[in-house]
Amino acid sequence: MLNILQTLTPWLSSLSLHKYWCEIICVSSQTGKVDPHHPRVSGHRGNVLDIKWNPFNDFCIASCSEDTTVKIWDIPEHGVLKNITVPRKELQGHSRRVGLIEWHPTANNIIFSTGYDYQVMVWKLDVPEQVIKNPLRSISVHSDVVLSMSFNTDGSRLATSCKDKKIRVFDPRTGTLLQETNCKSHKANKVLFLGNLKMLLSTGNSRWNHRQIALWDQEDLSQPSYSEDLDGSSGVLFPFYDPDTHMLYIAGKGDGNIRYYEISPEKPYVHYLTEYRSFLPQKGMGVMPKRGLDVCSCEIFRFYKLVTIKSLIEPLSMIVPRRSESYQEDIYPMTAGNKPSMTADEWIGGLDKGPVMMSLRPGSKLDSYVELGSGKDPTDSMETQHSRSRPGLSLLIQERLDAKEGNARKESPPTSLLPSTDEKSSSTTYVSNGQLDSMHCSPPKTENELRQMFYKQQEEIRRLKEQLNQKDVRIKQLELEIKNVRNSQANL
Repeated sequence: MLNILQTLTPWLSSLSLHKYWCEIICVSSQTGKVDPHHPRVSGHRGNVLDIKWNPFNDFCIASCSEDTTVKIWDIPEHGVLKNITVPRKELQGHSRRVGLIEWHPTANNIIFSTGYDYQVMVWKLDVPEQVIKNPLRSISVHSDVVLSMSFNTDGSRLATSCKDKKIRVFDPRTGTLLQETNCKSHKANKVLFLGNLKMLLSTGNSRWNHRQIALWDQEDLSQPSYSEDLDGSSGVLFPFYDPDTHMLYIAGKGDGNIRYYEISPEKPYVHYLTEYRSFLPQKGMGVMPKRGLDVCSCEIFRFYKLVTIKSLIEPLSMIVPRRSESYQEDIYPMTAGNKPSMTADEWIGGLDKGPVMMSLRPGSKLDSYVELGSGKDPTDSMETQHSRSRPGLSLLIQERLDAKEGNARKESPPTSLLPSTDEKSSSTTYVSNGQLDSMHCSPPKTENELRQMFYKQQEEIRRLKEQLNQKDVRIKQLELEIKNVRNSQANL
């Protein structure tokens, strides 16, 4: 089910022709116009406002609607061949339309919903009833409509942004309010936990109505640690964060560009890298889970861009250009897998656990989970290898410096994130259950394949030796330049 569109954020009603159904579209190798009679999930009596795939079950999806309900659907493994109208579970508790839903990141069968009744409701799904009318808890800490929800890594904290322009952090299990902003200089629209950095990022507007991003200490929301005005446009900014590479992507509704930054735990925190530009404005943006990326092409993030003026969904891959087709472990640290680390009852009982980690290396299996307080940080490997070696610099910037120092890879394009939107990018290789369907990444099976692999390795060794020689020459040049500068200073 990894070849199914993962999430289409709060603009879903536009994707599904703004009526009472959502459409499951295969995006792996099938391109072109979708049949207007394509089977649909059509069980709501009002507009569908949000959908979320279950992070632990690739064949389960949740949806919420203006009909005040949340519904849980089972998607057949062979695909949707006929309209699905009967949900597995129906959650009835909200008095007004439901605008947002969010699965708990580590506990199985726990989902949160919020609606225009200002309530955040916690639901447990592993119960015998098909229609659930009473949530586990109803949290009433908001005075207006909730605009976004975000969990921290182990699900022990939930952050929300509200129409009253405030950010709130509370305990999702008890509903206890822990932090609340009261800052007049930033009006928040969206909020996001930044992995294990113990920071929050929000997008919104400044007092002069400029679009703005702000960084907050999760333990102190009195004032932002960092803020930056971006432009004077009016579209809402939607943030996407990759905790494995510490990359932040900012996409604006109605914009054609996507800005990307690196986040570091030390000042100045936010480092602008570059941006992707397009003449086609995005109405919505979905993302592929990390385990669905093409690791052989060094793809580190993939968007699915909803372009309503052309009625299409466009794949957009973020790729680190490298000549080698082998697995690049430095840009693929351990990442959150598709196995829950605890049951719903364990979470209700007060247990907090980090996510079950998995490697994206072809043929690897799920690793053991990292418990809260164990001293291990599941998102720390990239920071340890790159940000700490050169504080404030990501792998991408390091490669730029290396390329300048050694004058290497002259035939390669400048090292940066290269968005790929060609037709091939929509038919990439997917990692599913630890297996990768790609000849380049699988062990050689024949003598001819083994010989080809040997020649590739020899070519890689030769190229690396050339780079070392070039760097040695460059070092000698720099030493001579330093000697000349010293001599000139001595003559003065």
